[in-house]
Amino acid sequence: MTQVVIVGAGLGGLRVAESLRAAGYTEHIVLVGDEDHLPYNRPPLSKEALAGGVQVEDLHFRRKDSIDDVEWRLGSGVVASDLTARTVTLADATVLPFDALVVASGIRPRILPIPGPTKGRHLLRTADDAAGLRHEIAPGTSVVIMGAGFIGCEVAATARKLGAEVHVVALDAEPMIRPLGAELGAAMRRRHEAHGVNFHMGRTVAEFLGDDHVTGVRLDDGTEIDATVIVEAVGSVTNTEWLEGNDLDLSDGLLVDSAMVVQGADVPMVAVGDVARHPNALFGGPPRRIEHWNIPTETGRRAGAALAALLRGDEPDRSAFTAMPSFWSDQYEYKIQSFGMPGIATSSVVAAGSVDEPCVVEYHDDSGLVGVIGIDRTADLAPYRKQLAQRGA
Repeated sequence: MTQVVIVGAGLGGLRVAESLRAAGYTEHIVLVGDEDHLPYNRPPLSKEALAGGVQVEDLHFRRKDSIDDVEWRLGSGVVASDLTARTVTLADATVLPFDALVVASGIRPRILPIPGPTKGRHLLRTADDAAGLRHEIAPGTSVVIMGAGFIGCEVAATARKLGAEVHVVALDAEPMIRPLGAELGAAMRRRHEAHGVNFHMGRTVAEFLGDDHVTGVRLDDGTEIDATVIVEAVGSVTNTEWLEGNDLDLSDGLLVDSAMVVQGADVPMVAVGDVARHPNALFGGPPRRIEHWNIPTETGRRAGAALAALLRGDEPDRSAFTAMPSFWSDQYEYKIQSFGMPGIATSSVVAAGSVDEPCVVEYHDDSGLVGVIGIDRTADLAPYRKQLAQRGA
């Protein structure tokens, strides 16, 4: 009997297990996760779950009956691997053998080495993180959010709804500038400011103030801001340390081909989700990691089928991978939705409305349309999605 070990009990790992079964693999699957929870939906953690309290069971993904026999090992993540011996080692020292390996270990928040007390500092990646943060935010609480990406801005909106005073500190010129661009990012900043958020753009936190517990921050220009809650949302780091020593390309996540098969591995091995650096024929260019909600599902389905083929001794489907990246974000009453890869664009144009109202913004490079973002114009994006999908034709 063969054994597939899936490292990472999130959406990507779940989808690989389901895809393996759908492709006819009937033998043993072990799914390993460092959290105690079954796979659950993470986007609500910065929005609805943070605002109303976190019940993890309400966030669980539906699991297909085909994986009822999967062995779940939760609460102790993988810390090391040996591809020659075909084993992985868990934090509790358990050693699991495998015949095929799935890398679905995802990402974690980046933590900056800033001096000062640690109590009062919060990350937001897990349900437990959200539960801890929810207990700290109340009317009158002063919250400093480090980072003005989607997580930072969503937390800012939620904290304002909960009655907190909110300061956002970020090195970028405008919030969410990488996917939105400067013009739309500035318009979203104005929306936040109208709801009472204070922005400190082009700045960074130099020091946390206080003795045992954070009482504020000192910025790099000397400005001091009182705060009892700090939310650190300054980007992410791939969880690949456990793969070191195996001669794999870990320069930015884990390099895979169009079938999600890991490059340079001498064992049947695939990678999915945020940790996988994969090609996408719709947009060309080098392989990229894409941290969008739909990518674990798209790569998971592909990887499960490929791994089942490898275990049968067959060649996996290595045709072009053409998944459509998409994301959405709810901030106050505004709904931001996107298709494609606006972050690789070299120019943008407002195609409908204005950036301070419901609008559609197109993003282009030398190859043509590469992305679209709508604010409160969801129904108008369908033709753009179709146009972007035709890039692979």
